Amino acid sequence: MLKNLLPAVLIVVCACGPELASMGDPTLAASQSEALDVTNFGSNPGGLKMYATLPSRPKASAGLVVAMHGCTQSAAEYRKAGWDTFAERYGFYVLYPEISSGAKCFGWYDASQTRRGAGQAASIIQGVEWMKAHYAIDASKIFVTGLSAGGGMTNSMLASYPDVFAAGASMAGLPAQCASSIGESSACQQGTDKSPSQWGNLARAAAPSGTSRWPRVAIWNGDADYTVNVKNLNELMEQWTNVNGIDTTPEATTTVGRATRREYRDASGRTLVETFTVSGMGHGTAVAPSAGCGTAGAFILDVGLCSTEWSVRFFGLDDGTAPGVDAGTPSPVVDAGTPPPVVDAGTPPVIDAGTPPVPSTCKEFDDTNYNQVLAGRAVRCGAYSSSACAKGSGQSLGLWNTFYRSTLKSTDGVYWSVGHCL
Repeated sequence: MLKNLLPAVLIVVCACGPELASMGDPTLAASQSEALDVTNFGSNPGGLKMYATLPSRPKASAGLVVAMHGCTQSAAEYRKAGWDTFAERYGFYVLYPEISSGAKCFGWYDASQTRRGAGQAASIIQGVEWMKAHYAIDASKIFVTGLSAGGGMTNSMLASYPDVFAAGASMAGLPAQCASSIGESSACQQGTDKSPSQWGNLARAAAPSGTSRWPRVAIWNGDADYTVNVKNLNELMEQWTNVNGIDTTPEATTTVGRATRREYRDASGRTLVETFTVSGMGHGTAVAPSAGCGTAGAFILDVGLCSTEWSVRFFGLDDGTAPGVDAGTPSPVVDAGTPPPVVDAGTPPVIDAGTPPVPSTCKEFDDTNYNQVLAGRAVRCGAYSSSACAKGSGQSLGLWNTFYRSTLKSTDGVYWSVGHCL
């Protein structure tokens, strides 16, 4: 099920069976992907499954990243974002919570799931505590990231547990406490306009009374995202600059590949909030497979830009010595507002909207949105899963029914985008 064969150990955390039951050959070395079934990580009120990747050579005082998938995805599918590669390189741990029922959405819109000490939020913290109890994890180096519903849950966790997480990275996510019921979720996805202080007050209301230290936050969104409108990037920026006590004017604006990066700094010059607006990208997490970062798939989009590596740097897990995803490429400068160089000068740029060039093997299908989903060329998305989105590119096709039609094309039968073959 897990296709990324990396020199790491996979730990499976669930709520059944003996505490440490081997699921493979117990004589395997740590670098050979031995899987262990781990139970009793807590009462698990949110009913989550969890998976963790351990580096073969963890640092003595290692970091931990909690990474959450989007709707319709699994933890295994979200591993394609490339976190395991960097965990192995820099000796930190990754914990993957998973929703395995229904549309597989984290309940970012449900107060009973995001409130401190309740539901899925409590289960995630129990998973974090289990990892801290079993491995030499530095409590000051715990981070959270996620895509879409996982991105919304990322911001909810940062608001409800600012004492646990040092920083977060939201991929096409929603502001913390934007919705308190599923009925309010659709408006949030299209972009709910509030003032910075209103957003800040919602985050402060979720946090423990008297909270004075807030996490740093990186925010990513494609400007062609029709599932989570790019307006949410600005609303999130306003929320996290407000609680961090800084203004909404960026101190640095640079171009990073096809993205515009804006940094919001405190008086000492430290970047507390940064945003990446990715030109032409639909709904998903940005990866760069040709540079050794991630694997393209449904909502894991090859745009030649590695959001995972940038998040590793933002979290400080590379200790400021990142060699870059291509081992032969010198480390990009990450401060002073200087954009990193192109990782592979021989790699042609991505054409548009994350869609790869179409060779002669391209196949296209014109059909109803209902049948496109049934055939596996699209997935249900949007509020109440009432819409359809192309599998791979995440492009919106409109309502999921037998009346709306769309034309999808693909060169590999996995990555689908809107349009006709040339």
